[in-house]
Amino acid sequence: MSRYELKAKSDTPRVVRAVVGWDRPLQTYFAQVFTLDDDGEEEATIWEGTSLRELPTVADALALVSPHAIVPEDLLARLEADEAGSRSQTDGPFQLGMKNIIFPSGAND
Repeated sequence: MSRYELKAKSDTPRVVRAVVGWDRPLQTYFAQVFTLDDDGEEEATIWEGTSLRELPTVADALALVSPHAIVPEDLLARLEADEAGSRSQTDGPFQLGMKNIIFPSGAND
């Protein structure tokens, strides 16, 4: 799994930060945007990529965070490299068992 924390854009004052990364066991990219609510508490207002193969491309994840955060020019390449570097890794018995429980159909395709 990879995870990159991004700084909020200056024109998005309620945004605290954004996070984007690659989740090898779920075979998906993920994106999160955290904002401050009316009480000043941090909350995830965007949290995608929590289901199996939900965000299959880097572009899918970056499209969710880019309106809210500064995306470094090399981030797309780093995320693609994270995915490519994980291709040879496989799930262990515990991961396979949990994926079968959480995602009964298609988890181990």
